[in-house]
Amino acid sequence: MATASSESNDASDQVIELIVRDASAPSSDAEADADDKDQIAPLLSNPERPKINIFTASYPRRKPRDEVTRLLESETSPFTQVILWVWNGSRYSGLLCMALSSTIYFLMGVLTNIFSVQAIPLFETAFTRCTIILILSYLWLRRSEQPLFGTSHVRIILLLRALTGCISMSIFVYCFQRLPFSQAIVLNSAIPIMASIMARVFLHEKLKVADIASLACSFFGVLFFFREMLATEGQLVKAKQASNTYAKTGHHIFAILLGLFSSIMGGTSYCLIRAGAKASDQPLLTVFSFGLFASPAMGICTYIFEDFVLPGFQSILIMLVLSILAFFAEVLLARGLQLERTGKVANIQYLEAALRQFWSLALTRVAPSFDHLVGVLLIVISVCCTMYIGPDKEME
Repeated sequence: MATASSESNDASDQVIELIVRDASAPSSDAEADADDKDQIAPLLSNPERPKINIFTASYPRRKPRDEVTRLLESETSPFTQVILWVWNGSRYSGLLCMALSSTIYFLMGVLTNIFSVQAIPLFETAFTRCTIILILSYLWLRRSEQPLFGTSHVRIILLLRALTGCISMSIFVYCFQRLPFSQAIVLNSAIPIMASIMARVFLHEKLKVADIASLACSFFGVLFFFREMLATEGQLVKAKQASNTYAKTGHHIFAILLGLFSSIMGGTSYCLIRAGAKASDQPLLTVFSFGLFASPAMGICTYIFEDFVLPGFQSILIMLVLSILAFFAEVLLARGLQLERTGKVANIQYLEAALRQFWSLALTRVAPSFDHLVGVLLIVISVCCTMYIGPDKEME
């Protein structure tokens, strides 16, 4: 039994040695540990194999994106960085885009006053501007590989935006030709107020007390600018009516009603710009749709209502520059309406009127009147309050 037990133990020892022992196994534990580390090391770090495994899949990919963003920011110019920050780099981007749009419109007025050497009919000017806007927006969308038309729902919004915008602009041109200058400007200045009302009705946006106060303050500022002109032109109209040299009295009232309707259409167009830009996530589509509809419409109005005037070289150059500026102003306006609530961002548009008054005072070097000072002060206070309050917390 002892012999058998020893033989079985020897046999069992031999079996255990056959299982544990290997011909290729290292002779020492240190060598075994080193071999295990060499086998595990490629799994932990292998820069030559960018394979996804359990170690890399759990890490967030935020740091590489931040590094790419810093690299792009370092390669872009400071001007481009400022534009990108205004476009979408701040919670104030909606208000800043509208402020920049108003500033561009102001610069357009300055260039028109300085370099206008030839009288071009209004419908012809509008046709040229809408055509350039159409071409630039088409090229921009094609270059960025964006679809020219969105879904069927978005197409309906864009069509209504183009229709209302074209109607508003056509009626404004008509009123500008039929009404005194101050009355036409005041009626056109009511568009931000109409836009806030229409946004409350159609888009169900909140119209806060601060928004109402800011809009009223800015509009009263515009009234102060033209108070003397409105009184003087009103007396002239009454004198013409009394002497029967003025056409029918109903024509003047009809023109005023048309101007009011133009403001309502303009405010509705702002609401549709906001709806279309948010639905398509591309504010440039609203600009393209407007140019696509308004360009042939203004061409037809030019052919029917006005005589075509061949502009000179300098006039063509100025018209091209103004059209390009109008394109960027329209894009920024659409972006501002996309990002911010209509009742708040519309008030920033009155900045253009204040800048024009500053420019006229600096250009004429005449002591400003009390009405002009009060008007500028009201608009500046209103716009500054809107910027100070800032965007809504629930802004997307």
